[in-house]
Amino acid sequence: MASRILLLAFLVLVCSHAIASDPSPLQDFCVADKMSHVFVNGLACKNPKDVKVDDFFFSGLDTPGDTANKVGSNVTLVNVEKIPGLNTLGISLARIDFAPYGSNPPHIHPRATEILTVLERSLYVGFVTSNLDNRIFAKVINEGDVFVFPQGLIHFQFNHGTKNAVAIAALSSQNPGVITVANAVFGSKPPISRDVLAKAFQVDMKTIDWLQAQFWMDNNN
Repeated sequence: MASRILLLAFLVLVCSHAIASDPSPLQDFCVADKMSHVFVNGLACKNPKDVKVDDFFFSGLDTPGDTANKVGSNVTLVNVEKIPGLNTLGISLARIDFAPYGSNPPHIHPRATEILTVLERSLYVGFVTSNLDNRIFAKVINEGDVFVFPQGLIHFQFNHGTKNAVAIAALSSQNPGVITVANAVFGSKPPISRDVLAKAFQVDMKTIDWLQAQFWMDNNN
């Protein structure tokens, strides 16, 4: 009986490490060594003797992002590329600026859960569950409100007002990644077959050609 309990405990520990989104730290810090050519799950550590205070610092999140683009939003991401000291700590931050009626289009963070709070104005936000339900959870949130987007689910934010809006998001990964759905589907390189997309979206080839032209143009600029 005791051996079975020990085996169960071991399996729980193994599984907990297997599903972790980021590598866990085994020392006080593991500042990313951007000059290293070693490939690991994360980034190699800088020699602690070479670590400086600025490895844990970023300035500029008070500066609004440029929202003069097609979607009317701008994401300023502070991840391990901006703060090397985030390596192995499993967290990052983003400022999101919205022009009036600006949108952070439907997208996915493959490696992170996101928790978002509105700093200025209000946003219409939501996420969609996986197949087969594809259920949407969405609502308008105001200054000081907080909303959570589960890891790997399609989600969005939209400024439905006539003034600029600002939000801050925390993400449970040093490098959460982002897949903007429309960009990935219609702007892939090389492009996905027109036949595949026409069948999937139940539209004609002319529509697919137009969509691919739009997103290829955006990706090449």
